[in-house]
Amino acid sequence: MSGGPAAVVRARVWVRGRVQGVAYRAFTQDAARRRRLTGGVRNLDDGRVEVEVEGTRSDVDTFLGILRTGPPRAEVVDLEVQWESPTRQHADFVIWY
Repeated sequence: MSGGPAAVVRARVWVRGRVQGVAYRAFTQDAARRRRLTGGVRNLDDGRVEVEVEGTRSDVDTFLGILRTGPPRAEVVDLEVQWESPTRQHADFVIWY
């Protein structure tokens, strides 16, 4: 990715572990909104949580660290991150159902 520290990056993240039924999506939304990141989060049928996020590289890196911890009842086993080109299609960070 180029464009300097303020350039917008996009990451698609799959979170594996005990991440459903433990308020992980609300935790993710709160963490993203506090950092003014955009995108969304959803539960997947296979038990993982998928996150799409856009923001500065620094903010997204910090956010990924927060996702690795999760809320108190979560147990994150693995975080798979795929970097993509930003789409700027979201104005906020939402929970997708």
